[in-house]
This record gives sequence, C-alpha cells and structure tokens, in this order.
Amino acid sequence: MSDQLAIATVTAALQQILSPAVAQAVNGAKVGFSRPDGGGTQPAQVNAYLYQITPNAAFRNADLPTRRSDGSLMTKPQAALDLHYLLTFHGDDTQLEPQRMLGAVVATLHSQPLLTRQSILSALTQNAFLAGSNLADQIEAVRFTPTSLSLEEFSKLWSVFFQIEYSLSVAYQASVVLVESPDTPQEAPPVLARKLYVVPFRWPAIDRVVSQAGADQPIVAGSTLSIQGKQLQADTTLVLLEGVERTPSAVADTQVLLPLPTDVHAGVKGLQVIQKIAMGSPPASHRGFESNVAPFVLRPTITAITAAAAPNPPGGTNVTVTVSPNIGAGQRAALILNNLAATPPTAYTSAATVAAADSAQVTINIPGVPTGQYLARVQIDGAESLLTATSNQFTGPLVSMP
Repeated sequence: MSDQLAIATVTAALQQILSPAVAQAVNGAKVGFSRPDGGGTQPAQVNAYLYQITPNAAFRNADLPTRRSDGSLMTKPQAALDLHYLLTFHGDDTQLEPQRMLGAVVATLHSQPLLTRQSILSALTQNAFLAGSNLADQIEAVRFTPTSLSLEEFSKLWSVFFQIEYSLSVAYQASVVLVESPDTPQEAPPVLARKLYVVPFRWPAIDRVVSQAGADQPIVAGSTLSIQGKQLQADTTLVLLEGVERTPSAVADTQVLLPLPTDVHAGVKGLQVIQKIAMGSPPASHRGFESNVAPFVLRPTITAITAAAAPNPPGGTNVTVTVSPNIGAGQRAALILNNLAATPPTAYTSAATVAAADSAQVTINIPGVPTGQYLARVQIDGAESLLTATSNQFTGPLVSMP
C-alpha cells in the first residue's frame, strides 16, 4: 500500500507522463501543477491542478474492521481516495497551442491510463521532497479516466477561481489511491483449531417487569422480579441489572424469576435478559443474544426515622431516615411529611439531598414544619416509599417533629 505521500506522488507522476508528449506537441511547452492562471500570450504550458478528492466507493470500507473488541489494532487503516484533476492549457491561440497540447494529453492518457512503477520511480527521482513514497508498491494501479462535466458543472468549477479567465480545460479522475496509516497492527497468533457453531436465531424480548406477588403489587426490597416476555430461555440465561450479570432463580421461555439482590438501589431501573453461548474446549460462555432494556420502579422502604432540631444555620429540622435498600452515592433523596390530624391536613416537602456515600441512612433537612406527628415518605430518584394502612387509614411510618 501507500503512505501519506501518495497524493503528491500521483501528481508528480502525472507530470512525468505528460511532459514528453506536451513538449513534442508544442516546442518548449512544460507541465506544471499550480492553480489555473489567466489566458493571453503566456508561455505554452499545461497545468494539472488537483481541485478535489472524494472517497472511492469500491474500496472505502475494504479495511474494516481495523480494531478488535479490546481496541487493539488488527489491520492498518487505509483511506481509499479518488483524485480529481483540472488540466488547463495555456499558449498562443493564434498558433492553436492549447488545442495541440490538449490533443497530446488526451492521446497520452488514453494510450497509457495507468501509472506504471517506472513513471512513479522517475517522479521520485526528479522530486527529492517525495523521497520515501511507496506508491510504486501499491497493489492496485492508479488509473486516469476523463470526467464528463456539463457546461453548468464546468462554469461552477471555474467560478471558484476568483477573477481568472477561462482557459481551455479538461477534467480527469485518478483512481484509486490507498493511503495507509503508519501504525503497526498487533499480529494475533494463527488459529490452532477451527470450531463452527450454529444456533437458531431466537432474539429474547421483554414485555414487562412486575412483582411475582402480582402485577399490581409494588416492587420493594425483598421482592422477586417476574420478567415476562418471549424466547427468554437458553442454555445460559442471565439478567443484567445495574451493570452486574445476575443468575435468576427460575427460567422459562415466557418468564424469568429474579429475587432482588440486596445491592440494587431504589429508583427507576432498567434490566436486560442476556443469553450466553458455550463455545470452545473446554466450553466457556461467550456473548450471545441480548434483549431490549425493560424498566421498573424499585420503591424504598422506611425501616426507621427520627427527627431533631438542626443548629443555625441551616435551621429547621434534621430528619434521619433509614431505608431499605441502601441509598447509593449520588442519588437524590427528598422527604414528604403529612399531618392528617391538622385541620385542614398539611403537607411539607424538603429540597432534594444528594447522598454522599452508599448507606442505609440519609439525613434530610426540612424547614418550617410545626411540632407534631407526621406521616413520612421518602423519594429516592423519584421512587417513593409506601405508607402502611389499617382499616382504610394510614398508620405509618410516623415521625415526631420537635
């Protein structure tokens, strides 16, 4: 393949190919690669100007994949490019020099459309600044083909050359130039044994996640999740919850049961069913199929609550709440108090408190709450704890505010 000097080498090699034919067509004519210049009586010259590059459709993805799953380089990345040249012809129009040079260029590129190794090496010899270019080693030869541009396309192209008069010109495309990265890939050892595995395409899908106690029952610490869907059963079925792969207690094709682990925090959660495939000798689990992400709400449970007057500042009351499961570091906790004995009933809500550590306790400051006994609820990332009720009346949890 070729390196970062490939584009410049193609231009220099094009100059080497065209120079003899142009000089023969018009005595003393030369080939350059500068911007198109104005017309007039300037010396006879052909300008090969590279005005655009585009990705080559056939080779643009031929190097993929370039990296392994761990990020290491497996093949050299290469950019596949097409080079677009505008060849302009300048000379004495009374002697038809531009047209004579145009004929020579068209004839040369038609009879010799490929860049040969010899022409590339000759260009490197004439241009010391291209020393080190390895375009000559590229397996795919660079081919020049004329580009058919309409009058409108030609006028748009020439409009980018500000205040330059139009000169007789023709467009060519050089394809393909493969520019490789200088990075060296890490070679993997050869394959010792080939093993092919064929499995049916059965993608697991989760319809909903509810409590095993009933679809209308809240999910709290100690609940068992009922993950319902289709095609959930496989040789190895796991549940991904909070970034940890967990083993369910029971697996069927339409339902997976998972007792809630104690390290899962309250809030709105998402889980996936993961099906591993055993491959290799001895067999080892490999990544297989994964379901959609299904949400559920894990409600916190208040196991203890106390209140004490807070010093000034900040003032108000500090309420220490013990919950299950733990509040994770960075989770937001808010306290809601209701005094049903007051007339009319009163309610107070604290500002959100961000937990500093993974703990069962959090202290929440709430200002402006009168002395009395209140029903208490806590919200962890929007998931609200439950109140207990007896005979259609709420009975707890209760907190006495000083």
